[in-house]
Amino acid sequence: MRKIVKCPENYSTVTESFRMDPFYESLIPHLEFSMEFQSNQLIYKKEYTKRQQIIYLLIHHLHDIEGWSYRKISKWLNQSGIKTHTGKNWFSSSVISVLKRKHERDLMNEQIRNQYFPSKVSKFEVNYYVFD
Repeated sequence: MRKIVKCPENYSTVTESFRMDPFYESLIPHLEFSMEFQSNQLIYKKEYTKRQQIIYLLIHHLHDIEGWSYRKISKWLNQSGIKTHTGKNWFSSSVISVLKRKHERDLMNEQIRNQYFPSKVSKFEVNYYVFD
């Protein structure tokens, strides 16, 4: 490929003398454009395990419906033999974290992951290339 020649302004009115030129014979037209798109669906979405869902619902129930403090919930979970997902004992901060992270995750899924991005296509352009 040697150089790019732009399409004449009004291609239909190109003169016959230009068409007979050997240079014109070697021009190869190419349709060029660009496309831009965005999607949040390309991000891996890791689901909660059944165990994580049950623990969240249990903590949520004990805190919001029963009115237990975070410290009381952590003590009860430890006495019941329920460990964190890493196999450690519960602290009030880990109970708070479970509720907070679930809320943040739901918010992210609602606001960011489900956001719509329109696709954009540039103007189409015909360029002529000369190949040696």
